[in-house]
Amino acid sequence: MAGTARDPAAAVPLPGVAVLPFAEAAGAIGRASHLLVTAAPGEGGDPVLAAHGAALEAALAAGTLRWLGYLSTTGVYGDRGGGVVEEATPPAPGQARSVRRLEAEEAWRRRVAGRAALDIFRVGGIYGPGRSAFDDLRAGTARCVVKPGHAFSRIHRDDIALAVCAAIRQDLPPGVRVLHLVDDEAAESAVVTAHAARLLGVPPPPAIPFEEARARMSPMALSFWAENRQVTNTATKAALGIAWRHPTYREGLAAILAEEGREGLAE
Repeated sequence: MAGTARDPAAAVPLPGVAVLPFAEAAGAIGRASHLLVTAAPGEGGDPVLAAHGAALEAALAAGTLRWLGYLSTTGVYGDRGGGVVEEATPPAPGQARSVRRLEAEEAWRRRVAGRAALDIFRVGGIYGPGRSAFDDLRAGTARCVVKPGHAFSRIHRDDIALAVCAAIRQDLPPGVRVLHLVDDEAAESAVVTAHAARLLGVPPPPAIPFEEARARMSPMALSFWAENRQVTNTATKAALGIAWRHPTYREGLAAILAEEGREGLAE
């Protein structure tokens, strides 16, 4: 088993896992039966296809590569005005980065073209240890921005791993699936921050109406707040035969705090 890292020397691999520089991954791709792609596309397209297209083509032509997973984003659905988005909903990206993601999805569909199983994982907002509302609260940078009815879909990092491993274990025929990696309850940002504050035993930040907060937001932050959708996962969990370890932000935040406590990181 092998993976790539931006800085292999700084990586701490699991036992039995080799960490390679991205530019040197062609040999491992040629030997792989399963390949998970997590690299984001740039303006020039998907970096894996650009750097290792020949190795991928050879592996697909030989039948060596049987499964490919591509981590995309729920951003490809664009703004739905709070409406429901299912796995079969046609994408309609509104942000440039989401347009690039959809273009990368389509590039992988064309490359695989019925020669292997292709799972496109559309992922919500990722959180976990070191990447949660707790970190912002401790740093004093957390804000409770209130925009009633505007919910975000999230997924704990461990549930991403759960879903990907479940897909890898399946013996699938060639074809394409769209899978949603989001938990069972989209929630307003301020609600999640307030709950995290309660778990830490600290006062939540004061509520700030969105119209007031937006004047101080970066263009990137504003782009997230410009889209509102309720992403479902029923078909995904049924296809993979799983239930989330952290079905909502409540279980996810509690698990992060417990892990920090075990590792002596909680304050």
